[in-house]
Amino acid sequence: MKKFTFLLIIMLFFLAVCNIFGQEKNHPFEVKKTGKGDQSLIFIPGFASSGNVWDETTARFDKNYTCYTLTMAGFAGTKPQTDASFNDWEKGIAAFIKDHKIQKPMIIGHSMGGGLALALAADYPQLVGKIVIVDTLPCLAAFANPTFISKENNDCLAPINKITAMTDDQFRHMQTQAISRLLTDTAKQETVIDWSMKSDRKTFAKMYCDFSNTDLREKIKNIQCPSLILLESYFVNFKPTIEGQYKQLKNANFQYATKGLHFIMYDDKEWYFNQLNNFLATK
Repeated sequence: MKKFTFLLIIMLFFLAVCNIFGQEKNHPFEVKKTGKGDQSLIFIPGFASSGNVWDETTARFDKNYTCYTLTMAGFAGTKPQTDASFNDWEKGIAAFIKDHKIQKPMIIGHSMGGGLALALAADYPQLVGKIVIVDTLPCLAAFANPTFISKENNDCLAPINKITAMTDDQFRHMQTQAISRLLTDTAKQETVIDWSMKSDRKTFAKMYCDFSNTDLREKIKNIQCPSLILLESYFVNFKPTIEGQYKQLKNANFQYATKGLHFIMYDDKEWYFNQLNNFLATK
C-alpha cells in the first residue's frame, strides 16, 4: 500500500510539472534574463539584429535591474515563425509581460524595436512603466513621403521573392552597402552584417515590408507613460519633421545625439548612457 501511495504521489507530481511547462507559451522571440533588481527593463533590438546589441547596456544596468533581452524570431539565427508580423510580435511581447507578471517594465527599443515599444505602450498602456525609443520614427515611410498612407492589406510577396532569390554574396553586398549609412563604428559593422546574414530571409523581407507599411502617428496619443526619444545626430536637421510625427505623444523628451548614426548605443556611448541614467533616475 505504501509503495502504491508513493508511486501515485510521483505520478501526480510528474503530471503537475508537465502541466506547468505545458502552459508556457511559445513567444515570437528568444529571451535572455540577467540581473535580479525589483524594477525590470525589456530590451527589443532593431531590424535583423541580435539581442546582443544591448550587451554593453545590460552590463551597466543588470546590477540594479532585472533585464529581459529579446531576439525576435527569425533574426540573427533564431528560429523563424511561419508567418511573422509586426502586430503578432507586439502581441507576443505583451503576452510575455502578462505571463511572467512583470510589473510596469521600462521598454527600450531600437529601430523597429522602438516601433514595437511605441505600439506596445499605446495598445497596452497599463503594462508599461516607461519607454525609451532609440532612433525610431512612428512612420518611417512618411519621412521620405509626407503623403504616405499605409495599406490595409499590404502585399509583401514581391520583396519576399526578391530577397529570398538573392545569393549569399548578393545579400552580403546589399547589407555591406547599407551599413555605412547606419553605423560609424567599423569594429561593429561586421558584427551587424553577420546578424543579417544569419537571419531568415523570408522573415527579413516580410518584416521590412510590414514595418515600412506601419504608421503609429495617431495611435501614440494613447501612450500614458513617460517617453524618452533618442535620435541620431543627423536628425537634428529635420526637427520639425521628426517631432511633427510625434506630436500626438504626451510626456515626450527629445534628445539628439552629438555624433554618429543609427546605432546610437555604439556610436555615441557615453551620451547614450547619460541619457538612460537620467531617465531611469526620474520618477
